[in-house]
Amino acid sequence: MSYEGNHQTPPVNFVSPKAYVGNGVKIWHFAYVGNDTTIGNNVMIGSLTHVDYGVKIGDDCRIEGSVYIPPLTEIGNHVFIGPGTKFTNDPYPMSKKMIGVKVEDGAIIGGGSVIKAGVTIGKNSVIAMASVVTKDVPPDVVVMGHPARIVYTRKEYDQKKSNWDNP
Repeated sequence: MSYEGNHQTPPVNFVSPKAYVGNGVKIWHFAYVGNDTTIGNNVMIGSLTHVDYGVKIGDDCRIEGSVYIPPLTEIGNHVFIGPGTKFTNDPYPMSKKMIGVKVEDGAIIGGGSVIKAGVTIGKNSVIAMASVVTKDVPPDVVVMGHPARIVYTRKEYDQKKSNWDNP
């Protein structure tokens, strides 16, 4: 169907009527939010992002474009997820049993990262861009690589960021 020349609005995104969406949430173009998903307050979800059914997202999160968040994923408060990040929920595809990823409060996940099913990303940890996370990440560390490994503490990361922001 063509939308040119008529007054119809083209489809922009889909948010299930069975999803709970908090106050101040912004969902950009062509995003999908499935049944029984809970999105907290002041969350931004980027274009082309797929948030499947049964996902829990806390308050004040920013999820960039082209992110895939499968069922059973739990995301805490104040979490940043970079563009193109992929979470998984099936450690042995196509198994009959799935397990979600848990992202604790204050975590930062760099763009293009892949997170294995069942992994917990600890509070205030940072996942460097394009990392492949295959095991739990402790709180307050920075991991990078394939597979991801600890490279320094969150305190060192914050100092590097401060030096970058304030030369």
